[in-house]
Amino acid sequence: MLKYSLYTILLFASMTISAQTILQAKDSADVYKQINEVLAPGYNVVETPDCAHTDFGDHITQQWDEDLNKHVFVFHAHVNEDNDRCKKDDRQRTEIKTYKQSPDNLKATDGETVIYKWKFKLDKDFQVSKKFTHLHQIKAVGGSEDKMPTITFTARKSSKEDKFIIRYASHLEQEDLAKVALEDFRGVWVEVEEQITYGENGKYEVKITSLDKNKELLNYKNTSIRMWKTNADFLRPKWGIYRSLQQAQDLRDEKVLFADFYIEEL
Repeated sequence: MLKYSLYTILLFASMTISAQTILQAKDSADVYKQINEVLAPGYNVVETPDCAHTDFGDHITQQWDEDLNKHVFVFHAHVNEDNDRCKKDDRQRTEIKTYKQSPDNLKATDGETVIYKWKFKLDKDFQVSKKFTHLHQIKAVGGSEDKMPTITFTARKSSKEDKFIIRYASHLEQEDLAKVALEDFRGVWVEVEEQITYGENGKYEVKITSLDKNKELLNYKNTSIRMWKTNADFLRPKWGIYRSLQQAQDLRDEKVLFADFYIEEL
């Protein structure tokens, strides 16, 4: 007769009710392969302007970070050379995502609760325009509203002070959920914890903390909010730098650092 300790039983139970996926940078010669092996084995989740800027090479690289004492991902965007995957020239995109070829636990369906965590760092002189500079999105796949992200983290130039904004769209029109000074994000690592219950009557909660002083930069919670899109197959996250070039004079070449992507489906 087999006997199990209480620890073993609890461990087994926790494994059966949640699925965790972690993507961390490491000293790898093929960064794209490393990302794809985690987010969609055998497929490609990387969206970059490599085709337009072949001289530079891969637009997602890795470097050693002294603050975190580990390798981190570096997402590159070049004002004059880059575009959106050779499809659109009025914007540029260096992003990763989950999508239809990703494992089921990386695609959120109606009724599921998912925790997303990650770290990112903007340069101390990071520049934005009055047009969009997106750093994270939650988007639908399928249905009539999948062109409009449900959640967007974006940075905007302002006459008084630049802003970091969380934008939300229940259907096809966006509004601001939270807005704070972008200056607090420049030059420091910040950690994001985002928890979403997906559905017509869903929940959305996000907290962003500066790691250098353990300072809370933003905290938002809504326990009754539409976190779905009409006839969607699933919703999924995207991360990176995706920005408009309509006011390119306000922009410069940027490197946005990312680390420790974590997805847990409860």
